[in-house]
Amino acid sequence: MTDNPFGDAAADHETLLRLPSLPPFDPSDPVESAIISTLADNWPHRATVKRPEPDIDALFDADKDDYPIQLIPFHDDDRFRRLDEPTRRRILAWAWIAYNKNVMDVEQYVVNPGFRLLSQDAFGTGLGDVLTVATLQAMVDEQYHTLMHLNASALTRRRRGWHLPESRLPYGPTVRHHHAAVAGAETPRESALVSLAYTTVAETSISSYLGLMTDDDDLQPVNRATVKLHRRDESCHSSITCELLKIVYERLGTDDRRMLLSGFAAGLQAFESNDYRTWSAVMEAEGVRHGAEMVSDAAHDSDRRKLVQDCSAIRRLCEDLGVRDEVPYEW
Repeated sequence: MTDNPFGDAAADHETLLRLPSLPPFDPSDPVESAIISTLADNWPHRATVKRPEPDIDALFDADKDDYPIQLIPFHDDDRFRRLDEPTRRRILAWAWIAYNKNVMDVEQYVVNPGFRLLSQDAFGTGLGDVLTVATLQAMVDEQYHTLMHLNASALTRRRRGWHLPESRLPYGPTVRHHHAAVAGAETPRESALVSLAYTTVAETSISSYLGLMTDDDDLQPVNRATVKLHRRDESCHSSITCELLKIVYERLGTDDRRMLLSGFAAGLQAFESNDYRTWSAVMEAEGVRHGAEMVSDAAHDSDRRKLVQDCSAIRRLCEDLGVRDEVPYEW
């Protein structure tokens, strides 16, 4: 695995970011969203982490593909089509491992750091108990989602009898761009705003990313079940994130708002893109003939579709805030 670009500096930044909090939350204040309150109260009933774990071994079907072949950016390349079946199956298994790794990395390095800032009131919004509890519940969910996807990858390796180590794969675009943007921020305040922007993009758009794996009946059942369970939680997380973002946004100054919206655009561009670095690593790991050329040709094909097509949730958020046209992004 590439060297972890994240260290103890994040904790130092969070200490510096702590602002004097506003007076304690007044339960009669309309800012305390009824939506958030309902979601927090319902957490013990709806969260995947609170439910019995499915027997994923019993769901595994060795005859089914591990990943939708149409999501491979070069699936229509004649050189890929001519690959023998064992190689093709291993590439699809690698794709599933990479998919899980990207989910886990986004949860750990993008989503939870932003939630942590919110839970510590880094933006001085004076969040009350209900909002703080909802944020911490979401963080617990994200840890469990990471475990779910790790278990799914481990099952694939065990049942296929293939090594397929995550250590051969790089971080995906969202994590890479998030780290670069946070590291490039001039102040802890800017770093926090960038982190919040990427968290918001990820939490409002990840349901679409997970949806890529749920509609194919010919796909590995355990893989579909994993993303289905994860996706159920994310619909609630999207609502929580949007409501928290609205509260923060209303208290930001002009420059802070501009930086946040710019972060939205950068986060969207990273989140929706195909991960050609990872595909290059897969081709290299398998020693696929013409593999590098296949990936390069797909990456330079201007007609190639984005991986994630639907980021409508954050667009609606921006419309609710009345700032859709201020986000430097082509919707």
